[in-house]
Amino acid sequence: MSCGCKTSGDSAHSCGPKKTANGCESVNTCGNSYKLSVFDWLSNVNNPASNRCDLVEVRFKNDRKSFYKNVNNIPLHIGSVVTVESSPGHDVGVVSLTGELVKIQMKKKKFPEESILKIYRQANQKDLEVWQEARKKEDGVKLEARKIAYRIGLEMKVTDVEYQGDSSKITFYYTADNRVDFRQLIKEYAGAFRTKIDMKQIGFRQEAAKVGGIGSCGRELCCSTWLTDFRSVNTNVARYQQLSINPQKLAGQCGKLKCCLNYELDSYLDALSNFPSSSTILDTEKGRAFCIKIDVFKKKMWFAYVDSSMAWYDFDIDLVKKLVAKNKKGERILPLEDLKQPDTPIQSVDLIQENNVDRFEKKNRGNNRNRNQNQNQSRPNNGGQGQQGQGQGPNKSRQERPERSERPENTNANSVNQPRPQQKPQPKPQPKAQAEKTDAPSDPEKKQQNPNKKNFKKKFPPKKDKNA
Repeated sequence: MSCGCKTSGDSAHSCGPKKTANGCESVNTCGNSYKLSVFDWLSNVNNPASNRCDLVEVRFKNDRKSFYKNVNNIPLHIGSVVTVESSPGHDVGVVSLTGELVKIQMKKKKFPEESILKIYRQANQKDLEVWQEARKKEDGVKLEARKIAYRIGLEMKVTDVEYQGDSSKITFYYTADNRVDFRQLIKEYAGAFRTKIDMKQIGFRQEAAKVGGIGSCGRELCCSTWLTDFRSVNTNVARYQQLSINPQKLAGQCGKLKCCLNYELDSYLDALSNFPSSSTILDTEKGRAFCIKIDVFKKKMWFAYVDSSMAWYDFDIDLVKKLVAKNKKGERILPLEDLKQPDTPIQSVDLIQENNVDRFEKKNRGNNRNRNQNQNQSRPNNGGQGQQGQGQGPNKSRQERPERSERPENTNANSVNQPRPQQKPQPKPQPKAQAEKTDAPSDPEKKQQNPNKKNFKKKFPPKKDKNA
């Protein structure tokens, strides 16, 4: 915390006197860099010098803010580190807002103008060194304060410690369920730390905002990032949103109900305004039925008989309103079984086809395998015939293939589009001499040869005549 820029959480970083009068150059005035930053939407508007506002908002550690008066007309901007009046001594803080918006903030927080203190000066190098040395002591003082409170036996928890800018006072922030007697504790603290002691009790929500953490949604806690005021949350908020009253799911890290339950409450109340009351009772011919459940998004209500509450029947809110109107006229409605209409299944079309497991596989892979198997089964017959007719050339196997049957001359128009039936090749009748040769046992070496491999004659180059 020093100037409101991205390094505002680092106590060793300071941008006050080192920068110009405009303050830190990396200050983010939109409020995204720091929780206590304020967006000044009047910063580009030039006010007359006579109506210039001399009030300044200054922030300190632990989301503490206060308002001061710039009596010396020091040129201050957002991010300037200043030395302000305090009791006792002085304190060091960072300017968070200037101009006419300060009056609006004072009116919003009902800050009395009579108790406004003044700004001494812009913090010099000595003020910053004392301030940073005091900040380095805070972690050790917090651990020692917890040990002292535990030794005395007080039911309290020291959450955080804040040193004043001149190290003349220490403020202890604590949480406790019951009232705590500080008479012995303050004596122990004063003897151990040799300075003025101030005790300040905070709530459990403020403790979670100071400590910080990750919520069940996976993001950083709202109270530690951007939420500055805490609205009350009760169990009726969960009932309006049709949530089960489960403390483990509805409670945050502070042990209280989550602040985010208030975010969607207005939307639920707007939607429930069109629903009949949750205590609606239908008078049917079979008996009385009461409402068990409400679905805000589907706009349905579930009913069950008083005698048999295990069977539930869901109806649209428009139908429920008509049934309630009939009961008001003194008419009994049909049983819930007869009023229930069969649900028509909605066929969802997956345009991206992400649900198909075989979307990455090829569609015709099985057909290609069948074709390869048929070709391998038909090749050995052709190879045997090729070995028998080696002397007639390698093209004999092509000539011995069976010719396709010619199309009939008289064909109808419908028969043209029909696929032609596949005909299996029929082997030609072999002569007796060749049949005897095939029946004779062959050498084992010839059996191991590949039948699909064609045999070719080895050609030798012509010999040269020496007498020529």
